[in-house]
Amino acid sequence: MQDHATIRMTSGLKTMMSHCQACTCFVVIIMLTALMYAPADAAPVAVRSPEGGIHGYLLVRSLAGETLGQGEVTQVVKEGGVVESHVVFHFKDGSLHDEKAAYSQQRVFTMIRYHLIQRGPLFPEQIDVSIDRGTGEYTVRSQRGQEGREAVLSGHFDLPMDVYNGMFVVVLKNLLKGANGTVSFLAFTPAPEVIKLQLLLMGEQPVRIGDLWSKANHYVFKPQIGKIRQFFGRFFGKLPAGFHYDCWILAAEVPSFVQFEGPLQLMGPIVRVELVSPRLAVKPEDKRSPAQ
Repeated sequence: MQDHATIRMTSGLKTMMSHCQACTCFVVIIMLTALMYAPADAAPVAVRSPEGGIHGYLLVRSLAGETLGQGEVTQVVKEGGVVESHVVFHFKDGSLHDEKAAYSQQRVFTMIRYHLIQRGPLFPEQIDVSIDRGTGEYTVRSQRGQEGREAVLSGHFDLPMDVYNGMFVVVLKNLLKGANGTVSFLAFTPAPEVIKLQLLLMGEQPVRIGDLWSKANHYVFKPQIGKIRQFFGRFFGKLPAGFHYDCWILAAEVPSFVQFEGPLQLMGPIVRVELVSPRLAVKPEDKRSPAQ
């Protein structure tokens, strides 16, 4: 890891499913692209749509539609109003994505702590990263592939107020109608680096909900690498074909997650993350008409 200086970043996208309404958001994992964008200012995001307790389910598919894995998200509001979310993806090849984020929502959203584990053949880098705003302590464990040698780095880092690892969909749900946004997130190089991220509204797209039709806002995520561009030298020209980060949010009074497309780790495959609803397992005898 010392000789490879690669940025590992995940961002979060959290998923919310309600039994009565589709107020769902998903923790989107953002890894940096090897591209340059103009600088922009970031600031803490005001709370317009507060988060609550949830329990939801997701599918991870290839762009061809093959099911690669499935996920589950839980979110609880703790004493003092701190929201704790936990997203787990289990993949058919044995890979694991396990992400935890905690944040407050008092006037503005503030990330308090973050922890991400990614391991298995789906992920080119096996990583375990964590950071805590209260103590300022971070730890990064990483190894190249499943057989590589593990490198460990720890230290102190003061988190800016506008850092939103694991919270990008929460941020999208709280942007002003029709507005773009710019926030920050941490990339580990392996030491933490603050990166600006543009959230660009590209327009609306029709979305089907059962027999009904609605509209979803289409956003594109564009990280601004700036001063740490040199860390990506070995990736130039090697990104997956069709590389992109796109997210769709239901354009409604209560916004909710619809879909995400992008790699879960920089050099990994591009995947599609979508909602799935629980269904009762109907037995043959359950299909019989009740006795009159």
